[in-house]
Amino acid sequence: MHGAVIYGKQDVRYEERPDPTILEPTDALIRTVAACVCGSDLWRYRGIAPVPRPKPIGHEYCGIVESVGEAVRTITPGQFVVGGFLHSDNSCPICRKGAHANCQHGGGYDGCQAEKIRVPHADGTLIATPEVPSDELVPSILALSDVMCTGWHAAVSAGVGPGTSVAVVGDGAVGLSAVLAAVQLGAATVIAMSRHADRQAIAREFGASDVIAERGDEGIARVKELTEGIGADCVLECVGTEDARLQAVGAVRDGGQIGLVGVPHGELPVDQLFWRNVGIKGARPMSGPTFPTCWTSSSPGPSTPDGCSTWSCRSRRSPRRTPRWMSGARSRCCCAPDGVDGGRHAAQWARTSPVTLPQATVWSAISSSTCWVEEPRLTASRAYTAKT
Repeated sequence: MHGAVIYGKQDVRYEERPDPTILEPTDALIRTVAACVCGSDLWRYRGIAPVPRPKPIGHEYCGIVESVGEAVRTITPGQFVVGGFLHSDNSCPICRKGAHANCQHGGGYDGCQAEKIRVPHADGTLIATPEVPSDELVPSILALSDVMCTGWHAAVSAGVGPGTSVAVVGDGAVGLSAVLAAVQLGAATVIAMSRHADRQAIAREFGASDVIAERGDEGIARVKELTEGIGADCVLECVGTEDARLQAVGAVRDGGQIGLVGVPHGELPVDQLFWRNVGIKGARPMSGPTFPTCWTSSSPGPSTPDGCSTWSCRSRRSPRRTPRWMSGARSRCCCAPDGVDGGRHAAQWARTSPVTLPQATVWSAISSSTCWVEEPRLTASRAYTAKT
């Protein structure tokens, strides 16, 4: 099979890898229908996090079950499934407390941006759809593997509920999902902090009441203007950089709560939070218990999480290094291996102005629009404008 492997800064290759096999009786083998490039992957791609050795990459996926181990009871071959970004057995003491991301026997995958995936603890990790979904529904189901659950986790961790005011720091896939989650949880005011016109439009589509482009002190002042001069009840930090974390601290009101889900890269002023009675909760989402709740967001419609994947592409079997222009990537890519049934959904979206880009790997399509690779060509999709 073929899969994406990161070698270092701006160097991701889609190359031949060994086919996965059943190693434990609780395993399942999945034929990938769609996978995502996560913002957390980009820390390594941009050189911010080290890559000591070449490593298969990716942890968001959905697909068709090809085979299962003899101990698997709830998943059968032929089912369409989605799994969390970590595997978990759903039976250890930590899982029974609802903290599946910290399962005592769980862990990550050997790269999910690949044609096939081995999923340990299949019964505890995979959720099967009632039937094989339509192509239109695939991107929304894929969002459940990480991004929608993470956005929901940010909102729940911050205590979002009916009548609350919410500010969302970050307009990537998680930030946009957090906007959608806040709206569904009944927030009265949902402020999206975004400087990108296409993402601002998605935030509005998802129900944001206000959009703020300013950052730093100006951004904090704008949030306070919209929240009685005190700041938001709940701030959802969906980036992870120190600037984003400080933005969240400045935008929350005294006695408020921050939902922290951005992969941490920077400090937090703990003393300030203490004296202001600001609470912090978040970290990695508990995908298992969150799946049923987020599932209601995944039926096709004007406000579904498929919109937060702002590029779509077909992966290509090429060992060539990812082009340098990829270094400007800021958002999420929904991708499908060449020839995989069910991956054609994005081709149906592609209807507007074609944009020719270099031949590249699955990673080459990440930017700030929805696109689909057909040989070396990307075609802009939906109503969003392609940017290189």
